[in-house]
Order: sequence, then C-alpha cells, then structure tokens
Amino acid sequence: MPEQQDWKTRAAERKELQLKQIPKEWTITPPPEDQRNVLDIPRTCGLLTARELDITDTVNIAILLDKLRTGQWTSVEVTTAFYKRAIIAQQLTNCLTEIFIDRALARAKEVDDYLKTHGKPIGPLHGLPISLKDQFCIKGLETIMGYVGWVGRVADRDSVLVELLYECGAVPFVRTNVPQTLMWGETYNHVFGRTTNPFNRYMTPGGSSGGEGALVALHGSPIGVGTDIGGSIRIPSTFCGLYGLRPSYERLPYCNAVNSMEGQESLLSVLGPMTHSVEAVRVFTKAIIDARPWRKDPLAVRKEWSAREYALGDHGGVGGKMCFAIMWDNGIVKPHPPLVRAMALVKKALEAAGHTVIDWENHRSTEIIENGQKIFVADGGFDFRDACKLSGEPLIKTMSPDTDAHEYALDEPLLQTFVSERKHLSAYELWQLHKEKRALRKSHLDHWEGTVARTGTGRPVDAIISPAAAYAACPHGCNFEYSYTEFCNFLDYVAAIIPVTFVDKALDQRVAPHAFRNHEDEAVYKLYDPELWHGMPVSLQLIGRTQEEEGVIAMTEVVDGALKAFKNIPRSTL
Repeated sequence: MPEQQDWKTRAAERKELQLKQIPKEWTITPPPEDQRNVLDIPRTCGLLTARELDITDTVNIAILLDKLRTGQWTSVEVTTAFYKRAIIAQQLTNCLTEIFIDRALARAKEVDDYLKTHGKPIGPLHGLPISLKDQFCIKGLETIMGYVGWVGRVADRDSVLVELLYECGAVPFVRTNVPQTLMWGETYNHVFGRTTNPFNRYMTPGGSSGGEGALVALHGSPIGVGTDIGGSIRIPSTFCGLYGLRPSYERLPYCNAVNSMEGQESLLSVLGPMTHSVEAVRVFTKAIIDARPWRKDPLAVRKEWSAREYALGDHGGVGGKMCFAIMWDNGIVKPHPPLVRAMALVKKALEAAGHTVIDWENHRSTEIIENGQKIFVADGGFDFRDACKLSGEPLIKTMSPDTDAHEYALDEPLLQTFVSERKHLSAYELWQLHKEKRALRKSHLDHWEGTVARTGTGRPVDAIISPAAAYAACPHGCNFEYSYTEFCNFLDYVAAIIPVTFVDKALDQRVAPHAFRNHEDEAVYKLYDPELWHGMPVSLQLIGRTQEEEGVIAMTEVVDGALKAFKNIPRSTL
C-alpha cells in the first residue's frame, strides 16, 4: 500500500506543479462540466485581445509566416497570443504537459532580434510557435511521456527535430499530452490525466497525439507535431477536424525523441504535422526536409524535397486526370453512416473535377493487421510493465472513465483476438513475422500495380481514399478499432487526413444490421448513435505509396480543392 500511495503522490505533485506554471492572469472562468462543445470559449472568455484573436484565428499559414518574416507581427506577440490560447485550451480540454512560457518567449525575442539585426528571417519557419507531442526532448525540460516513473527525467539534449526547428527559425513553445504507453487511440495517463475533445468533451480527441489534436483544434497552436505508429497522428486529426500527415519510415527525423518499445525496428513510429490546412502540412514537411535531416539523424532517408513529385510527375502532372479508389469498407469493420456519406461526397467532388473514381478491392487486409499486431506484442508487454515498475503505477488497461463511462459492448478488442495469448517471442519467431510482413508488402504492392487494368489512365490507382477510423470521434473508452490506420503503418504507405464534413443526425441515420464479420464489427455497429455524434467532424485519409510525401501532399491538395469547389456548386446544376 505505501508503494501505491507513493506513485499517486508523485503524480499528484507533478500535476500540481503544472498548474502552478499557469499565470493567474491567464485563468478563465471554466464552463459548466456539462457544456460539451467549447470551441467558441477562446473567443468569448475575454482573455484574448482583438489582435490576439486575429493572430490565432489566422489559418492561412502563408499570411502568418509573411507577417512574421516582414516584422508586421513580432514573434514575441505571436508566441504570446498562441500561448494564452494554449492555456485556455488546457483549461478546457487538459491537453498540455510541459508549460515553459519564459523560455519560449526568450526564444521568440531571440528570433525578433535576429530579424532586426540582419534584416532577414532565420529560416522558413521564422518566428512560428510550434507545439510538440510529449516525446520530443527539449534540453533542460522533463519528457514524461505518460509514465509516473519518468517524472523528473530531464533531457540533456534536444531531439533532432527540435534542433532543426531552431535552424528553421521556429519557436517550440509547449508540449502536449499522451496516453500511458503511447499505444492507445485515446489520451489518458496517471500524471496529467485525460484529454477531451473540444467539439464534445464527452468524446475522446483520439491518441496517442490527442493533446495535439485538442490544442490545434482550439487554435492554441498553428502547427502541432505528433507521432504515428498505428494511427496516432491520423486518429486525433480525424477526430478533431484537422489536416495531418503520416510520412514514411525515416523520412522525417525521429532521432533523440523518446518512445515506447524502443529497439522495435520492424514497424517504425514516424512524426508528422497536425494543422488547419494542407498548405501548412506542406510548409512544415518541406521545411524539415530542406533542413537536410540526414546530417543529424543517421536513419533519416537522404532524399531531398522533390519538385517533380510535388508537381504530380508520377500522377499525370498538374491538372492531369487521376484515378482514385474508394475503400468503402476494409472487410474487417464496416464504417458508420457519416463516413460512408463522406466517401460518397468525395467521389462526387472528384468526378465533378474530371477525375475517375473506382472501388478499391481489398487484399489480405486481415492478414496484414494480424501480422502487425503480433509484431507489436512480441515482447509480451515487457516494455510497458518495465516502465510502470519504475514507480509502481499500474498498467492502464482501459481508457473508460471511472465515472460516467459510456456503455460499450466490447469485452475483447479484435487485436486481442488476433494475438490470442501474449507471450515473449523468441528471436526466431519474430524473424518469421518479419518474413511474413515482407511477403505481405510485396503481395500488396503487386495488387496495387495490378489496378492499372481498371483505371483508364495507363497508371495504377493514384491514391486510395478511405476512413481513418470506422467512426467519428467516439466516447472515452470506446476507441479500440485501428485497422484503417494500421493498414498504412504496416505497409509503410504515406497517408494524409482531409476534413470532409460533420455528422448530421438528419442525414446519417442508423442503417439496418449487416452480416457481422467479427465481434468488433458488431460492437462498432451497435455503438453508433446519430444524436450523440451530431456535429462531430468527419474526415478521410488519402493513401499513397512509400516515400511519396510530396505526391501525397499534392494529391491531398487536389482532393481538398475539389471538395471545396464541389460544395460551392449550386445543387440545381448537378
């Protein structure tokens, strides 16, 4: 019992320290607990000035960067504005971990002084505040990553990403919440607590980059950096109505960031941006690649930004006709009605823009997911248990709240069924899984290449469009279904998130039951409630090939542009 009390006390003291880092003059009157949507509170709470609202509501990243590099807005005032809004977001959704206001403002002043002295910006992200998931080490600050045992673990060096952000002129200014172990599609740990979704605080913002999702959704950061090993950028992005990018293994530098399951190098975690526009996704990704990360990260792929690929050189060129394939259903779990409507909307928009849209034919989906899940737990959970032993805290086994938990008829997620009894695999057994994974990747590549017979463009399908989850943001404790995102991680396909619409209870009624493929498919079907989901963001993912970040970003721009144009077409002309 004393050991149990010790970890609880340690966690409570660290949370109290975080609260003390919030300036009293930045506190707001909290909304009632039963107020679910809090998106407007930053604008109505009275803390932000008109100019600060103008700064933080600027979604166009080109405008924001132009004002910073020309000195129309100083980095100090922009960083202050976003910091105040981030602190508001923290009070509404509990999205932050590390708060270091003085340090961030000192960096912003350094950036401003450079511009005054030299008459030019430091780099492409000059003066821009950027938030970071609680994995990216900043020298002199703790990186707790959701473990009580990591409280007090101060970084002795910056992660490579932080080094490059400094070179680009950016201002890292806050770090954001994650779940214990990182291996959850929700965000809760014993140190900082639970992060909620600002669209509806009864719902999860997703995970494991859920802190970033909630923060950016509330415009508390212009660009946040998350990580993704099974969907951890894309799930929060889709749940919070953001654009996001899951790059290929090692395209962007992960060196000196902390992680779960370090040493597991078959299915790699990647980092990527979460933001309010596809343009901001491009600006961030290009800036980091142009900084030549392979100079500092020995695993970073030595590939410069390709103007040819961004000009869709592999996809018919700018303005050329493309063929997209819709994955209406991955054959494992059937999506909820709002996702189906979103895919139909994208299909109509692309066809109206002159592109071809065909149905994607699934290929060995269950085998791909089962293989990846077995690799994930090859250590029998030793890594997670070992980290928990540092403090004596228990391993979190459910994301359901202790009170007001949503009823969910799923006792065993499908991934547990795939894995069956967890055991610590031998090296040889793990090698066989790696061998199987290579064969599955080759098989899926051949399947994709074979679509050339159906596209009419002389090329295989240019990109797949699918859900990133079978549902929009769901109640806390209910997000167990990751097969749509893991598909990309296990095959190392680049994927971007595109916001499409919002759940509409009038349009997205329940449908009749289908023949359930498995118990999780049945539970997901029964979970849907049009009243509860009404108003939640609905997004899709665009999936491209390995090491195709430039092309995927460009195709995302095409789809995003087609959607916006289609929504402006009078219905009577269609």
